[in-house]
Amino acid sequence: MCVTILAVTGSPQKKLSLQKALQSRWEELVRERGVRGAGGSLFRELWSFLRESTPEQRRRRYGDVEYDWDHGVNTTSATVSWRDRLLGVLHSAYQPTDPALFHEMLAALAMDFNEFTFIDLGSGKGRTLLMASEYPFRRILGVELLPELNRAAVENLRGFTSPTQKCSALESICADARSFEFAPEPTVLYLFNPLPEPGLVEVLRNLEKSLRTHPRPIFVLYHNPLLEHVVLRSTELRKVGGTHQYSVFSADGVAHQFFQAQASPSL
Repeated sequence: MCVTILAVTGSPQKKLSLQKALQSRWEELVRERGVRGAGGSLFRELWSFLRESTPEQRRRRYGDVEYDWDHGVNTTSATVSWRDRLLGVLHSAYQPTDPALFHEMLAALAMDFNEFTFIDLGSGKGRTLLMASEYPFRRILGVELLPELNRAAVENLRGFTSPTQKCSALESICADARSFEFAPEPTVLYLFNPLPEPGLVEVLRNLEKSLRTHPRPIFVLYHNPLLEHVVLRSTELRKVGGTHQYSVFSADGVAHQFFQAQASPSL
């Protein structure tokens, strides 16, 4: 049982600039695909945002609200403002994790969590942090870029109570995952496509540097691994399991100590 007092960190009041976000996304796409390809890609992303903004699509987003009803929290994507949804299109759209799948991913690790820190990059309103608190992690940390989502996460962490909670050392910070510095401690890192490819490359570069300086057990749970090819190029991580819905990576050389290989029949 984790007995550390609950800690939460509020987000800064300064809002992210839509203009700067658009410019940054445009520059990323130009580097990846050239001007012509970038124009088409950005148009499709913005058109998708408009389609998802209809009243019908908003009603469909309420399909993820069951967890909130059960726990008295606000983690649904349906109440995210249009501005934060547009910023999400330019960075990474907010979508809370399905509880059943989350517990399946944690079960796949089949290990003792007591010495591990759980980190969610792109933690949104904090649902994954709350679900992780049902496991005896040493501490739990969320990193969210958008101030409004982080504020919602802080409120959720403050108000959350559960008879199955095993860790109360939860924190949510408002920060850019690309510049996040990993503490030298055993870690379960959770990714639900929090960044476009260039940003994910930066995160992995920081993680690899940390691992070379402080070798230790690291597991990466990558939900909906659309950019799995980026992680597969890592010099410090190797794939040790997964299904079509998620992939599990480990710091090379420690998987045999912590991972139950038969939990991943897709290998």
